[in-house]
Amino acid sequence: MSKSLSLFFAVASVILLLATAFSISNNGWLTLLFSVLTLAMIAFGFITKARLRKKNQ
Repeated sequence: MSKSLSLFFAVASVILLLATAFSISNNGWLTLLFSVLTLAMIAFGFITKARLRKKNQ
């Protein structure tokens, strides 16, 4: 995985985690939404990394 793609996934995940943290005190449904989005972003990063690694072999 290229460094720029890794940086994108890292920054996007941190932003989603921050959004989750800020929404905890405001709205439960929004917290749930941001939590699911955060997990999906992290999972998509791992899936992308595995596919690129398999493609390069």
